[in-house]
Amino acid sequence: MLKHTKLRYLLAGGAAGLANGFFGGGGGSILVPLLTRCCGLDQRRAFATSVAVILPLCALSAGIYLFQGRLELSAALPYLLGGALGGWAGGRWFKGVRMDWLKRGFGLLLIYGGVRCIL
Repeated sequence: MLKHTKLRYLLAGGAAGLANGFFGGGGGSILVPLLTRCCGLDQRRAFATSVAVILPLCALSAGIYLFQGRLELSAALPYLLGGALGGWAGGRWFKGVRMDWLKRGFGLLLIYGGVRCIL
């Protein structure tokens, strides 16, 4: 049973890493549903775990893009600063947000991203 659980976690992380590396982000949008459905985490824990997993994946992807000369650091810096502020605020408010609103917000974010990719 333990090996089966570890394998599911490994596959979920692999799918998130693949999406992150291939698309330059988005691994969390794959990881949250996998953590809840396949790995049995509750929604709030899945969101938090996803953030902890995605940080090193993003750092790895960014390092690869930087090494390949495909990362413009000066263009990324304002987003990094704003993202750090938003991440801090989101992390502080996370516990107080009702789970149904968190799910709706996540769903709307996925729909918005999907529509933007199609158009």
